[in-house]
Amino acid sequence: MALADRLADVDGRIADAARAAGRDPAALTRIVVTKFHPASLVHDLHRLGVRDVGENRQQEFSAKVAEVGDLEGLRWHFIGQAQTKKARAIRAAASAVHSLDRARLADALHAAAEPGSAVLDVLLQVNLTDDPGRGGVQPAELEALAGHAAALPSLRVRGIMAVAPLDVAPEAAFAQLPGLADTVRSVVPNADWISAGMTADFAEAIAAGATHLRIGSAITGPRPPHG
Repeated sequence: MALADRLADVDGRIADAARAAGRDPAALTRIVVTKFHPASLVHDLHRLGVRDVGENRQQEFSAKVAEVGDLEGLRWHFIGQAQTKKARAIRAAASAVHSLDRARLADALHAAAEPGSAVLDVLLQVNLTDDPGRGGVQPAELEALAGHAAALPSLRVRGIMAVAPLDVAPEAAFAQLPGLADTVRSVVPNADWISAGMTADFAEAIAAGATHLRIGSAITGPRPPHG
């Protein structure tokens, strides 16, 4: 299946899932995750109307932005675990960071702001499991992190991000999302983004209120060899 066909297929499935949940498909943002693929794929996606792309490794992210970052209207979403020492590079490349999960990272992203640079959209990644080794802030600490990040003037808290664990049904994992989103909105009332849902579980995420979907292989196809 060609790239355009895969994109149309996924968009059709997103629209079906939205309508099944009583939601407007136009209110959803589909982010195409292009990790392991060459920057030329971003060009191809842009020609097909894609304006939101995501990466989860800083080095690859920065390299692609340097190569094709001037495409008109393109928004770059950093969705991977972020190290504080790479905050400056991430901030320089990102339109939005989906994986803010600790106060030290918020401070590092804020400190990386250049004079006159645009405010950076950030989402607070929440850990939906009991495993502290997984990425994301624990739900009990979410409100405090929201307050900390919201107090940094170069950051704009937009909502939450979450990944469904592999050993839990996505419906059960995503059932936590509305309450977690409410927690953030109690601190930042207009923080209405919910970044959740990937290739295998975006329908369940839409049903739970996701606004931003992170879709990779269903659109991009398998990763290239040696990628």
